Amino acid sequence: MKFYPHIYLVVTVILLASCKSTEISSKSQTHTTQAISSQKIVTLDKNFKIAMGQTIYVPVYSHIYHHNRQEIFNLAATLSIRNTDLANPLIITSVRYYDSDGKLVKNYLEQPIKLDALASTDFFINRNNTSGGLGANFIVEWVASTEISEPIVEAIMIGTDFQQGISFTSSGKVIKSQNSDKDSLPK
Repeated sequence: MKFYPHIYLVVTVILLASCKSTEISSKSQTHTTQAISSQKIVTLDKNFKIAMGQTIYVPVYSHIYHHNRQEIFNLAATLSIRNTDLANPLIITSVRYYDSDGKLVKNYLEQPIKLDALASTDFFINRNNTSGGLGANFIVEWVASTEISEPIVEAIMIGTDFQQGISFTSSGKVIKSQNSDKDSLPK
């Protein structure tokens, strides 16, 4: 009959551990919200001199086919933009999401945002949002007032169902470069 106190002890430890997990989960959710809200909105005037900039195409997959194309596996997607320069910021002027037909689905930025040295930002597409289709893509445009290291721009797709999961990345491809020969903002 002495094992009853041990059962109470085990149940108490389990309850305390589950409370701590919830606290950690809440903190991580807060951190995610803070990361998104910490984007620094900037205004670029006519005097802003562009030393370099790029337009980057990033393939995104809202779903993939499996079982001989008879079933669709939906995927969540995260666009990640990372400033790789050690000392200088860059300005993200546009993040647009297009569907498989090349039609604009969503413009993610109303105003340009500044990404400090070694900082990163991301944009998320929910797994249930299949509006982009299999051939969706992001077009990311950025500029800098000084020569900087090019950013890393990639998409991470992930999906899980029951005991099966899939994840993969796709890298951005520069489709247009801008250098100091052009001193105006991209159109």
